[in-house]
Amino acid sequence: MGYLESLPNFLIYFLASISLLAIFITIYVRVTPYRELRLIRAGNTAASLSLLGALGGFALPLASAISHSTSFFDMLAWGGVALVVQVGLYKVLVGFMPEIAQGIPQGHVAHGVFLGGVSVVVGLLNAACMTY
Repeated sequence: MGYLESLPNFLIYFLASISLLAIFITIYVRVTPYRELRLIRAGNTAASLSLLGALGGFALPLASAISHSTSFFDMLAWGGVALVVQVGLYKVLVGFMPEIAQGIPQGHVAHGVFLGGVSVVVGLLNAACMTY
């Protein structure tokens, strides 16, 4: 097999994963009651850390889905599962700790670190569970 024979598959999976990432960001920022990108542009570290953690928490299982799926559509389905898990995680966390949704726009770094960290941890577990 030549070096570039798998380039078409790489491009298809990479473009699909970037598209899934864009869909995730679009949904996630609409689910949260604050505007992350506006807050980040204004220098809000808490918003930056929480969104970065959510992105990492989504990208980890998506990478696992790309690596372990049996087909392109299998990868898309597991990417959808990862999306639902991460958005659901936000809803559950804010249900238990509503002060997070208030603290991030106020710049409380501890809230951003906690939300982002839990997102990455759950993303790791989500990725591991996709291999079985």
